[in-house]
Amino acid sequence: MTDQEYMRIALDLSHEGEGWVNPNPLVGAIVVADDEIVGRGYHHRFGEPHAEVFALDEAGTRAQRATMYVTLEPCSHHGKTPPCTERIIAAGIRRVVMAVSDPNPLVNGRGIEALRASGIGVTVGVLEAEARQANEIFFKYIQTGLPFVELKLAQSMDGKIATRTGDSKWISGEESRVAVHRLRRRLAAILVGVQTVIADDPLLTVRHVTGPNPVRVVLDGHGRIPLTAKLLHDGGRTVVATATMRGDKEKALLDLDVEVWRLPRNGDRIDLRALLQRLGEAQIDSLLVEGGGETAASFLEVNLVDKVSLFIAPIIIGGRDAVPAVGGSGSDRVADALHLARVSVSHCGTDMMVVGYPKRRGR
Repeated sequence: MTDQEYMRIALDLSHEGEGWVNPNPLVGAIVVADDEIVGRGYHHRFGEPHAEVFALDEAGTRAQRATMYVTLEPCSHHGKTPPCTERIIAAGIRRVVMAVSDPNPLVNGRGIEALRASGIGVTVGVLEAEARQANEIFFKYIQTGLPFVELKLAQSMDGKIATRTGDSKWISGEESRVAVHRLRRRLAAILVGVQTVIADDPLLTVRHVTGPNPVRVVLDGHGRIPLTAKLLHDGGRTVVATATMRGDKEKALLDLDVEVWRLPRNGDRIDLRALLQRLGEAQIDSLLVEGGGETAASFLEVNLVDKVSLFIAPIIIGGRDAVPAVGGSGSDRVADALHLARVSVSHCGTDMMVVGYPKRRGR
């Protein structure tokens, strides 16, 4: 097998840690001796041993003179775990092939230097683009201190997320709902506007797949969230982000173990950049924005969306009063519309899934 084929196996392994390792990166590693994979590992949970350790433990003495394939540069510093470079050197690994260097200032290049200084051959850049995309959350967070923001929309073919009466269950099919729960598992937090809580009373948990529930964030500028909302009563971590709220309402929420974050305004809305800054300081490395249309517009209009995942159901709702997927004031000209790059299209059952990355516009 080629270096690329072995690295593909390591990349597939890395995804086993989705949802459990944040704000750490996803990492997979394999040890190959005499054209045989003798050790496999991935980073299981934040604070636990790294992928390289699991792979070396499984390989045992067969790691001597073997090759290790790892999706991210091994760490060379003491953090929550000892340096992986020391363990690799002690195991007698002959060559290390890595997909991409680690942008973390504590690591960046130092792991490569430590391995080469010990006489280990190092190859960097095998399936680098794929590895960067797999860790797009980590790369954004470690380089900016701000969470990676992904906007999820589920709409009809004519761009509606609810009928004129507000009915929205269910526009997308079962397979799409499972895919959305995978997104919820992968990202550390999920956000909706208070109107979505009032209209739909969602739980915003992971139910269709196995994994941790995200932190729930409700964008509630004036403290309108009902105290009976289901997401306030199931024991999960919930944050209500507000600019104005009565003291008795805040106390009632605090009594329910709900966090209330008072944030500054930007015009007539909560300052979303201040919200992202607060999330980043809380080590929340990623945010899934789920709804509704005005909330989606508020993030898009100020260029805070890093990725869009759009689920399109093969139905037409119609009606001028139906709810659009993206509200706000919109663009005056088609030329001013937000364009997506690196677009991919796939199917979720009968639905179509379109994923793309917004091209940044002037702020």
